[in-house]
Amino acid sequence: MKTILWSVRLGLALAVGTVQATAAAASSEETHDHPVQLGLEQGRIAYVITARNWAVYHRTPDAKGECPRGFNDGPREQFSQLFPNDGTKRTLLETQLMREGRQWFPSPEPEPFKFKELAGKVSYGLNLDGQVKDNDFVSPQGEAGIDNQLYRAIGCIAAYREHDGTSKSSRNETLRRYNYNRFIIEISDVDSLIDDDRVTVKSYRGLDPLMTDASGEAFLPGGTQEIDERWGGFARATWTGRIVQGVLHTEPADLTLPAAGSFGTTDNYSLKAYRFRLALTPEHAEGVMAGYVDVEEFIHHVNMTATSLQSYGQLSSPSLYRALRRFADGYPDPTSGEMTAISSALEVEFVRVYLVEPSTPAKQSSRVSRAH
Repeated sequence: MKTILWSVRLGLALAVGTVQATAAAASSEETHDHPVQLGLEQGRIAYVITARNWAVYHRTPDAKGECPRGFNDGPREQFSQLFPNDGTKRTLLETQLMREGRQWFPSPEPEPFKFKELAGKVSYGLNLDGQVKDNDFVSPQGEAGIDNQLYRAIGCIAAYREHDGTSKSSRNETLRRYNYNRFIIEISDVDSLIDDDRVTVKSYRGLDPLMTDASGEAFLPGGTQEIDERWGGFARATWTGRIVQGVLHTEPADLTLPAAGSFGTTDNYSLKAYRFRLALTPEHAEGVMAGYVDVEEFIHHVNMTATSLQSYGQLSSPSLYRALRRFADGYPDPTSGEMTAISSALEVEFVRVYLVEPSTPAKQSSRVSRAH
């Protein structure tokens, strides 16, 4: 991600002028081709997500500051330690299938690999509980009490770091490629994109591809999205919030985030008490979403990616599961008291879109099948 815009001082005078110009343009855009175009003059604006990554702070290019002991071993490295090529005869059931079984049916019991935990104290994210605790992080801007224990678990796993950009680019490629991932937020009751003491934010799942420039790399504002009325209800949520100096702040709400992965495998994240802090312009929104993610669903999503692909980023699912269980800090189980969710943050980018009226149920059913 180019920057974390929620920490940037926006050029207010320029933004005001742009908002006014865009609102004027939007009022002239009403056509029969787009029966519902939600422009600023109606107090609404919508954005579709174009990039999404679990927030990992990169202080040093080689991660030596955050990971002085290096990165964790992945499936290949752990497999070779468990079953060395020493002439011992072993069956497929005792080796590969056993290891795959531990991945899909993980256990919190200790394993023979020492997990390399993050050493840094600086993290992106938000103060979710309003407290400052010893195990909290500090934001790059110096804000104390940042809750992002997921970063403690994934911070020294190569798959989640930007060291060569491969993992990050791959994740966002799947987000863009599969229409299942089309996540939209619409902000309504907007008087100003600079300062507004109360707005409403709603989320939807869309059906349409993202609009790009001729290169196919840059995502352009101004496209259209039809809301998935037939099968996208799971992605609907509502937040209340405010806009302060061009930055949207919302109260927490639960959200199910669509998250199709490699080869179009469909899955979701259960996000609890999630909130937005996004810098807004008439064409883009960028910043963080933060809250708690369900531990079991997080590791299930990891396992939807083949072990061979996890190996490229040295991501051992059984080891990560144990770390998630250790660092989980939210939503205790009513019986055992064990925490079931872990504080987290997503770095996100959106571009502006116009919402169009849903098509007939028959047409939308056909479109949904293609979106999957």
